[in-house]
Amino acid sequence: MHFYSTRNSALSLSASAAIVKGISDDGGLFVPSSFPVIGKDEWEKLLNSNYPERAALVMSKYLTDFTYDELLEICNNAYSKFDGDPAPLVKTREGEFILELWHGPTSAFKDMALTVLPYLLTYSKKKLGVDDKTLILVATSGDTGKAALEGFSDVPGTEIIVFYPNKGVSPMQELQMVTSRGKNVHVAALNGNFDDAQTAVKTIFTSEDNKSELKKLGYDLSSANSINFGRLVPQVAYYVSAYCDLVNAGEIEMGDKVSYSVPCGNFGNILAAYYAKRMGLPVDKLICASNTNKILYDFITTGVYDVRREFYKTVSPSMDILVSSNLERFLFELLGRDSNALSTKMKELKEDGIYSISAEQLKELQENFSAEWTSEEDTTGMIEEYFEDCGYALDPHTAVAISANEKLKDKIDSKIVTVSTASAYKFPTVVYEALTHKKTDDAFYACEQLEEYTAEMQPEGLSLLKTLDRRHDTVCDRDKIFETVVNFLK
Repeated sequence: MHFYSTRNSALSLSASAAIVKGISDDGGLFVPSSFPVIGKDEWEKLLNSNYPERAALVMSKYLTDFTYDELLEICNNAYSKFDGDPAPLVKTREGEFILELWHGPTSAFKDMALTVLPYLLTYSKKKLGVDDKTLILVATSGDTGKAALEGFSDVPGTEIIVFYPNKGVSPMQELQMVTSRGKNVHVAALNGNFDDAQTAVKTIFTSEDNKSELKKLGYDLSSANSINFGRLVPQVAYYVSAYCDLVNAGEIEMGDKVSYSVPCGNFGNILAAYYAKRMGLPVDKLICASNTNKILYDFITTGVYDVRREFYKTVSPSMDILVSSNLERFLFELLGRDSNALSTKMKELKEDGIYSISAEQLKELQENFSAEWTSEEDTTGMIEEYFEDCGYALDPHTAVAISANEKLKDKIDSKIVTVSTASAYKFPTVVYEALTHKKTDDAFYACEQLEEYTAEMQPEGLSLLKTLDRRHDTVCDRDKIFETVVNFLK
């Protein structure tokens, strides 16, 4: 399996090279040369496997310069850091299931891939004979940052720098990042929103002057964002695993179609579901759920992607994104893998803030994805309603997806798996207010009250935050981001 750049399909790299590089020099994202199909015998094996075994098999279909045994060792090491089953499927009511992806070290779904990526990167560098240090540069809307910091903490041969939007993440998310330990970890708040941080980081990746200066300091660039295929491919596995769990539980027969509902911001999570579908996963609908920053909803319903709009800070901050970078990978498929056509769309987006697709392409888009969006009021209302109905405490991102399901339920005949992206305790003040109609700005007090109210214990990693010292206090402007990177490394 080789990997092409979405903006230059003549460029071909091995899986290891694509993982180490992270993003193409032309700004494109690496995509597989084809979509491998899971065979009948492999489905039988998956049904009888544990989660690390399932993940290793799915990843082996793409990462063909790794052996299955190498990937299994990687997955066993990564998922040993989780509390029990890495991706348990919980039935909440008839025909509805929640895929809990937050049982890892940072209580968010990003752990599913970011515990794996450091091992993939280390193995890849050995395969390629790369000796230089790797600089992992990350922009985060909240959860990726801490998961990456946790995953790469003290990994030999790496330095990691994370930028998050100043006052644009939840207090718990910020605390997780600024208390991070590790001799090789650095954190900075960026004055602006996530799109500002993401654009600034991408500029460094595509600047020859910046990369040359980093090379002089002894560093090669790579990414832990989902622009790195090594971040994306572990995510494909949990859609396959959830399907196997439904079959094993007797909820469906092998071959029955299932719908997946995903809270979306950067489009990487639902893109992984699309990749699973292309591999043969029986999918009915892929529901793209948006918050008030409903750019993906508008694109899927109209075929117009327009970032010239107001940006909203919401109770679901990890979805507060207007430039969904992983959409580029699907757009590449939608345009018939025409890298020139894709490059034109990306140029239009950069220069004009807008691009559109044809009516025929819109039809194909809508054949693959359904879309809904949820207001702030409906999001918090769903947290209360779902707890009253099911006794289950949703975080505000998962609540967006559940709300989307409710709006689309008359159009869905299959069973629905909703991807739960974070523990409710990562957003305790929001969940506490939604459930009790009482307001507090004290996240730790809210956690204590939620434990009493829901009878569910908060994850240990979050409860320990109040005992940790803040270790990172850097704040920078967007135009100073590279200067900040260099200062960290020096």
